[in-house]
Parts: sequence; structure tokens; C-alpha cells
Amino acid sequence: MPGTLVILRHGQSEWNRLNLFTGWHDVELTEQGRSEATAAGHTMRHEGLVFDTSHTSLLTRAVVTQHLALEAMGQPWLPVTRTWRLNERHYGALQGLDKRETTERHGAEQTHIWRRSFDTPPPAVSIDSSEHPANDTRYGDLPREVLPSTECLKDVVERVLPYWYDHVTPQLLNGKNVLITAHGNSLRALLMHLENVSADDIADVNIPTGVPRRYEFDPSLHAIDAKYLGDPVAIAAAIEGVAHQAGTH
Repeated sequence: MPGTLVILRHGQSEWNRLNLFTGWHDVELTEQGRSEATAAGHTMRHEGLVFDTSHTSLLTRAVVTQHLALEAMGQPWLPVTRTWRLNERHYGALQGLDKRETTERHGAEQTHIWRRSFDTPPPAVSIDSSEHPANDTRYGDLPREVLPSTECLKDVVERVLPYWYDHVTPQLLNGKNVLITAHGNSLRALLMHLENVSADDIADVNIPTGVPRRYEFDPSLHAIDAKYLGDPVAIAAAIEGVAHQAGTH
């Protein structure tokens, strides 16, 4: 049988707390975020999960969340592969802007389209902007043409799925248990694929910070079970909180 997969969105970041569009901008976890990461590790350990390998993005909030969760599980030594393909969606010119202020300025409908439509990206940043990844040394070895100046969820799906098929799928098919710690939109892209969620329905899917979601698969790697781990009431409240961040619901 294939291994078990757990996806985990990073704990609350400083820009989550401030309700800013974050994207590829690198920010630290808040104390709450660090606590969420550790709590996620305890939850996974309580569920009897033991991982064989793990993956995360190149953004600090995901890297630190993964480390804290694995430390709480007693597996801080676990092999970790980091990739830009699991980075958050690049929010273009919205990065650093307050979500509610953006709603007030551009209207709830336009802001909701930028945040949640499948194929409409926000306005792009220029190549010389500090928010363009071409100006970040961690992406220095990547061809400039793959680095986004803005992204919609469709773009994120197109960069996440090759990594899924080339790196994660073989591990699961070999019976390895895998942890992926990433971001709201890179994980929504993966969830969309794993759970056959349509381009219309994915707009209403909200992934809470610091809550593990476990997948079990049949031999063909079709998901036969998917559920969040932890207190259902707290999880529901966290999901609702994500839905209301921009004041568009």
C-alpha cells in the first residue's frame, strides 16, 4: 500500500497577524504561529504518525513550521527537501497591502477575484521591484523566466503538480510516509488535485494555519480518505477565520 501523506500549512506569520497579502515575501512566524507549529507536531505524534521524508518551500515561515512540528514529533533529523515550487502564490503588486483596505479601495468583488479566482492574477510587479523573486538570492540559480511577477491559482497548480509527480508520488508509491509543509495556496493547488475539486469550487476552500490534513491512498494513489487532525470545533473556527480575512464574506 502507498504511504500516508500529511499536508500542513505554516503557523501564523507576522503578515498573517497584520492581515497583509504575503505571497513570496519572506516573513517570520509569530509566537502564536510557533505554538501552532509545535501543537501540530504533538497532534501528529498523538495520531501515531511517523514520517520517512518531508518537503517544504523556500520561505522561512514554512521551513520553521516544519522544523518545530518535527521537533515536537521527535523527528527533527528527518530528511527535508526544500523547493520554490511549494512557495505561496505570488500576489504581485498586492504583496504587503492590507486585505481589508484593498477591499475598501477596489471593492469586494474585485478583491475576491484577485484572492480566489482560479485564473485571474493580481497586477504584476516590475522586474526591478524588491517584491520580484529575481532580486532574491535564494532563487539565483533558477532561470529568470520561471520566476513569477504575479500568479493566479492556475499558475500555482502548474508549478506544484510537476513536483508532486516527479518527487512525492514515487515516495508514496514506495510506501513512504510524507509530510509537506507549505502555504495556503500551494496546498490548495495540491488539494484541488488530490480531491478532484473543480476550478469553481476551490474558491471556497480555506486551509487553516497549523492544522495537519492526512491523506490515505489506494494502490493507484487515489485518495480514499482525507481529514484534518485535531479538535473539530477549533478547526472549523480557524477555517472561518481564513474565509473572512479580506472582508469579502
